[in-house]
Amino acid sequence: MYLIVGDDDAEIANLASDFTALVEDELRAFNVERLYASDKGVTPASVVESARALPMMSDRRVVVVLRGERMLKPKRRGRAAEPDETPEDGEPAGDLDVLTEYLQRPEPSTTLVITAADVDKSRRIWKSGFQKHAVVVECWGLKGEKDPRYLDLRAVARRAEQLVRDAVTRAGQQIDPAAARLVAERAGADIVRLRGDLDRLLLYAAGKPKIGLADVQEVVSAASSQDDWAVTNAIQQGNAAEALRQLALALDGGAVPYMILGQLAWFVREKLADPRRIPPAVDALFRTDLDLKTSGGDPRVLLERLVAELCQRV
Repeated sequence: MYLIVGDDDAEIANLASDFTALVEDELRAFNVERLYASDKGVTPASVVESARALPMMSDRRVVVVLRGERMLKPKRRGRAAEPDETPEDGEPAGDLDVLTEYLQRPEPSTTLVITAADVDKSRRIWKSGFQKHAVVVECWGLKGEKDPRYLDLRAVARRAEQLVRDAVTRAGQQIDPAAARLVAERAGADIVRLRGDLDRLLLYAAGKPKIGLADVQEVVSAASSQDDWAVTNAIQQGNAAEALRQLALALDGGAVPYMILGQLAWFVREKLADPRRIPPAVDALFRTDLDLKTSGGDPRVLLERLVAELCQRV
């Protein structure tokens, strides 16, 4: 049993995905189950029911529960709801008893992995369940821990720069030291922003042997204005850097991913000139739509990938 907790969503997702290797490739459809605690109908009881199921034609079953903070850190009774909270955000503490009991007496053939942005450590499920019976892995990005008493900004910058260099190396490219430093400086201690900036940069600079300062300034720099059709206008011009920058501005400004996807679908229907490029563009749209509906990835990253593909097809 594993609890993976922290604010580094990408690292958490990678770790959780690694557990699927415990099951043979051809048997994963039967013995690997992913549950989203934010989905209606997913409760502590349903998680336990899935974990108690026996593996099929294998000796191992893997159950991965994502967005576990919805169960493990619900809002307290009597506290006013935050603006972005819904009535489904919390589970009464008693509902967690069934999961606590499972942690104390787990199914030997099941590997249960729960990921969460945070956990309420005052609850019984932490004290009598995870703390005593599970492996807890913490992923707090550049900070190193959830609430550090002292944040060494120089050390944070060094970690950020190293992360940038490692990501670029894995992509088979190089990056100028000044460019890596600028990416790190723009993100500060925000691991989510750093990874988002890195994804955009690598998409923009795909194929380049070396990423320079000008590339970072094009993709990572902020802009002061945004219009509703800026993304599609940039795609029509074949300007991937501008399209990715405008997409970031739209999402940061609160744009709904499905609204942006609808605009991109309109662009493919009405503005894509070469008929030979329409079928693969439509395939990319459908793939992104399916991934968004099934939580197949971070919406921002999915849309960035789609925008980059469409720019190549103009």
